Amino acid sequence: MLIDTVPEIEAAEADEESSDASAESIWDGKLAAFRALRHRNFRLFFIGQLISLIGTWMQSVAQAWLVLKLTDSSMALGIVAFAAYFPMILVGLFAGAVVDRVDRRRLIVIAQVLLMLSAFVLCALTWTGVVRVEYVIMLAAFNGLVSSFDMPGRQAFVVEMVGREDLPNAIAMNSMIFNGARMIGPAVAGFLIALVGVTGCFFLNGLSFLAVIWSLLEMELTRRVVAAASISMIRRVREGLHYVWHHAPSLWLLIFVAINSGFAIQYTILIPVFAKNILHSGARGYGFLMAAQGFGAVAGAIAMNSRGPSARALRQNLVFGFFCTAASIFAFGISLSMPLSLLAQMLIGVGLMHQMVTTNTMLQLFVTDELRGRVMSLYTLSFIGTAPLGSLEVGFLGDHASPRIAVVICSFFALGCGCLLLTKLKMFALAQAAHEKQGIDDLASAALHREVD
Repeated sequence: MLIDTVPEIEAAEADEESSDASAESIWDGKLAAFRALRHRNFRLFFIGQLISLIGTWMQSVAQAWLVLKLTDSSMALGIVAFAAYFPMILVGLFAGAVVDRVDRRRLIVIAQVLLMLSAFVLCALTWTGVVRVEYVIMLAAFNGLVSSFDMPGRQAFVVEMVGREDLPNAIAMNSMIFNGARMIGPAVAGFLIALVGVTGCFFLNGLSFLAVIWSLLEMELTRRVVAAASISMIRRVREGLHYVWHHAPSLWLLIFVAINSGFAIQYTILIPVFAKNILHSGARGYGFLMAAQGFGAVAGAIAMNSRGPSARALRQNLVFGFFCTAASIFAFGISLSMPLSLLAQMLIGVGLMHQMVTTNTMLQLFVTDELRGRVMSLYTLSFIGTAPLGSLEVGFLGDHASPRIAVVICSFFALGCGCLLLTKLKMFALAQAAHEKQGIDDLASAALHREVD
């Protein structure tokens, strides 16, 4: 007797399709703010990066506290920041060309291994009691050189994990990881410094790199096709510069990043001075101030992801981000109260998240994958390039005027960016409309080719 299995097969297929549709509806509904996590590779990246960045923020706080303990100088904090940023200026342009030509996962793994070794060296120097501020400056410069390749590599790598559809959400989630770690790492560092000193922070940071290295090696990625090199490194760099120079929206986004990151955000190098000498809260208070900014940034990321990445929402995020940052930095600069300073730090985190994530998202939506690494290296260079000047300026003002005056001046730079942005909103709207039209045309062309085939 023959058994008709077709109904059973069709029922099984229907159940499978229903299950897939149900899963998709969850990511489009209740979990829409975390949509990028539906991709296994991004889930691995999320876990590994969160653990590693908690360690990185622990080291950042401990290193600043160590420098302040060794020198008791705002200027020394500025010099260490300068040393970390300067290598990125020297090699930033060429780093983007490298990112576009190599396996990005392998590049990131190598960078993480080198940063791990640097953390263990600093741990050994402090544990043996031979650490000097000169050694901290040299290690900061080494970390800056490695990060010149690591930062644009990670930015450009995001699209390989999630595709273009979930790219805006993944960028916001990536920043959420960074700022979630900023919320946890400094608070932990504050307690550890009070209990066992800075050495424990450096050691734990070294161990934390193992998590991100493991997550990268566990990913299953589609091999990215890289065309054979037919032009020189200098020519590839010029292509990236030519694109940005002739694409006005991208150019202005990078200008805003350069001004805001180079001068407004550099107030952060004086936070340990505020914690020690103005708010009198010690290492623990310093940790909480840094954690408060991370908490605000995470809250801001969740709020942005819940709204969705519409063109109008992106422009609104930029405007809100600059003005919120400016007002909050000003409030932090004039505050003599720990609760008010914590509130200001949270609002700074909200503002920074809105402007930085939106800038990153708009840049990556505008650019093609062939130029992505070079454009993101220019983003990194804009983010870092003016920071050496800003860190020295803030450190100098902190020593020769007062830390409070230096921070208030930083707030005026963010305010200036916001006012300038208002004059460029129409340009951004036109560019977004043109990009959306091009995307629709590309989809129609692809569908036509499929029908012909």
